[in-house]
Amino acid sequence: MFPDELRCWQEGLREQFPILVADPGQVYLDSAATAQKPQAVLDAVTGYLTSENANAGRGTYRWANRTTALIDQARERVSVFLGDPSPSRSGVHFVSGATEGLRTVARDWLVGELRDGDEIIVPFADHTANTMPWQEAVDLLARQGVRVAVREMPYDAAHDYDMRALPGLMTERTRFIAATHVHHVYGGDMNLARLRAAAGPEVIICVDAAQSAGHLPVDVAAMDADFVVFSGHKAMALPGTGVLWAANRRGARFTPGGWSGTPNTSGIVSLVAALDWLDAAGLDRIARWTVALGARLTDGLRKLPAYEVLGCQRSLAADSTVQQRHGIVTLRHHAIGSNDLGFILAAEGFMVRSDGHCQAHQGEKTSSVRVSLHVYNTVDEVDRLLDVLAGLDD
Repeated sequence: MFPDELRCWQEGLREQFPILVADPGQVYLDSAATAQKPQAVLDAVTGYLTSENANAGRGTYRWANRTTALIDQARERVSVFLGDPSPSRSGVHFVSGATEGLRTVARDWLVGELRDGDEIIVPFADHTANTMPWQEAVDLLARQGVRVAVREMPYDAAHDYDMRALPGLMTERTRFIAATHVHHVYGGDMNLARLRAAAGPEVIICVDAAQSAGHLPVDVAAMDADFVVFSGHKAMALPGTGVLWAANRRGARFTPGGWSGTPNTSGIVSLVAALDWLDAAGLDRIARWTVALGARLTDGLRKLPAYEVLGCQRSLAADSTVQQRHGIVTLRHHAIGSNDLGFILAAEGFMVRSDGHCQAHQGEKTSSVRVSLHVYNTVDEVDRLLDVLAGLDD
């Protein structure tokens, strides 16, 4: 699972993260909240701010023209990164992050598309950012006298979308489905290629890719999605930058409402550098590494009776043939509260997240500890974490 060639590749990548090299005693296990930044991203931002910083689309001098061109080129770079099959028709829009991107789709597009009696399907066990915007859109329409029914996306026992049950929820008035690519608590790929087959050819599908972009290949053509949204800071770029990609194949062409103002130019520079770094590293290999680390962690946890691992139970073994977690492993101790467990781990140098993880109201009712891995994490770090957890076993 961890051949020497893959370990050497990973070691070379880890050395490119100054924050980790500077403090090797700390183990960062919260990449689902935000990813660390490689030196190439930091250098790109510093280089831009010290050589050609200006406002885009506002001036005619060289720095301003260069910044305007940089943002146009960044849109093209994102399109390539997402495997956009029709870049002349689709659109790439920069937002502050995934939450704003999803709300922008809801506010600036969905409200204008829905009619009285229409229906939408929302995943109420996913991240709140992928549930609240759609309910807000429905509430806004209700104040205008337009009634839209909200149906809950069905899940199966493995916490995947239940593609067998989904068609039974749909009617001729189903217009829109919100979905997540990789679940932020259970770590599973939600199999969105199957979602299109279950939904049919005309329903609009909007994908929250916050936990997949920068962690594994994101192919919008394979998804056959209409909107894909992700945060730059979870893809190794700076905070405050995100992407809203619109296919513009069904319904009205997406156009952001209002005046856009000054873009986050340094954030966009960091995003391009991050995408370049990720492509050079190889997203397939990154995904292979994080899945293997997650499998090593779940395999160890299943042997510790004091712990419960959330999500699919059939995928815990390292040699499981069931889809394994994409670097996100969420757990509970049967006797130690999650906040206390988080403090214990922090004292041992492990940075994890301990709370409800912003899961919407149909998700877990009890808080938990989430371990989220990236390519800079090592086998040794996972083994050290397991040793500490084993010391707390009943």
